[in-house]
Amino acid sequence: MHRYLLHHILARTKFVAEGMVFPVSAAILEDIKIYRTVLEAYSLPLLDFIQWKETADHNVEILNETIDYYRFFDATQQAEFLHGCIKRTLEDIIPKEVDYLIRYDKFQQLLDDIVEMPNSMVALLVRFLEQHHGQLSLLARQKEFAALTRAEIKLIEKLYKDTFLDDCTV
Repeated sequence: MHRYLLHHILARTKFVAEGMVFPVSAAILEDIKIYRTVLEAYSLPLLDFIQWKETADHNVEILNETIDYYRFFDATQQAEFLHGCIKRTLEDIIPKEVDYLIRYDKFQQLLDDIVEMPNSMVALLVRFLEQHHGQLSLLARQKEFAALTRAEIKLIEKLYKDTFLDDCTV
């Protein structure tokens, strides 16, 4: 199902607000091989019945009538896959993302007590700390964060570990 159609259906049924993006694609990407298999379960057997040619711009032009192949097909397998993705999004992906955002905000607020920096630098700092399990690399210390003292870096690394790496409740 096309993602815009899914968003429209979810909004129309008041599951999500109109214009709100429901991040089901993250769940699909986690199972991209299964997604491909599910899509191909219906489409691959049809290829023998579809006449086509490649266009000048490397697209595909269908040469015969194919609407009957798609009008009333059994989409059970595809619907079950999508249902699993929506369920995982609601039960796992969104809660983890919300938890991360809460921790990020907490980190940023506590960081302001140590040193003030623009949001873009905070985001860069967090990315560097994520990449190195809570340690700021020597290169980052010398380049992007050269203005920080050794003591500030130690405090920031501890703050990051306490906020993101410890299994704490926020």
